[in-house]
Amino acid sequence: MSNVKYYYDPETLTYRQIIRKKRTTFKHTLVFLLAAGIFGFLFVLIGGQYFESPREKALNRELQNLELHFNLLNKKMEEVETVLTNIEDRDNAIYRLYFEVNPIPEAQRKQGLGGVNRYKKYDGFNNSELIIDANKRIDILQKRITVQSKSLDEITELAKDKENFLARIPAIQPIKNDDLTRMASGYGYRSDPFTKVRKFHYGMDFTAPRGTPIYATGDGVIKRADGRSSGYGRHIRIDHGYGYISLYAHLYKYNVRRGQKVKRGDLIGYVGSTGRSQAPHLHYEVWKDKKRINPVNFYYGNLSPEEFNTLLAIASLENQSLD
Repeated sequence: MSNVKYYYDPETLTYRQIIRKKRTTFKHTLVFLLAAGIFGFLFVLIGGQYFESPREKALNRELQNLELHFNLLNKKMEEVETVLTNIEDRDNAIYRLYFEVNPIPEAQRKQGLGGVNRYKKYDGFNNSELIIDANKRIDILQKRITVQSKSLDEITELAKDKENFLARIPAIQPIKNDDLTRMASGYGYRSDPFTKVRKFHYGMDFTAPRGTPIYATGDGVIKRADGRSSGYGRHIRIDHGYGYISLYAHLYKYNVRRGQKVKRGDLIGYVGSTGRSQAPHLHYEVWKDKKRINPVNFYYGNLSPEEFNTLLAIASLENQSLD
């Protein structure tokens, strides 16, 4: 049985039964539902800004994780860029400078990759600029590493050639200081021992007893070992490559033959006085690109600074040569 409700009527001083009309009930119900709907919408709209759904929480955690990994990646890229910059600086300022090679311009090393639409596939994301910038940095790093790798390959080949070059060029005195009687005559104008006429002397004369060992001043190949050159008597010529030839004249006898490969310091012959010679000595010459040059500049391999200065002082004296 439904509850019957009454109200007090002050005019009749009696209680009257409340009779509800269906239209009024429907109206109240409609107003209630409308208010509840509006309230629910506002709750969802406003509450959504302060309260996260499980899906939103999962997405936010994933986003935070991605941001953490991106920051770590960015830090690693900065470290790689710092190390690579240091290598590039040493490459230009030390390695390429030492081997007399032009440095690689910074613009060439850090030049970006072409293509207008190269990064178009990264457009449309929430963090497109961040993604595009990261990919550009990675591409430039790859380019810089490729350029540096090729540069180091070039330096490696130059180093091998430089090592070969340093081993080949004449760099020691052909007769040991202990075996020398004296350094008789140097490169330049000297008095001819036979005509007494002042003429240019194209080598250095080392006075030593007959049979004193003579050594190759650099790696090379014996080009000649004969007595068929006017004035030199028995002599040896070594082709060192790179345009260098060393000549050893007035020998007593040979210890090598034509075509033989020799190393710096190898015994190649013995002091004599054959050919146009006044006394036992070694006449030594250095040729570069078919021109005779002063041999005094090629003794850095076995002389101390004091010994070299003494040799330089004697060689500069304008005295009489022995051939």
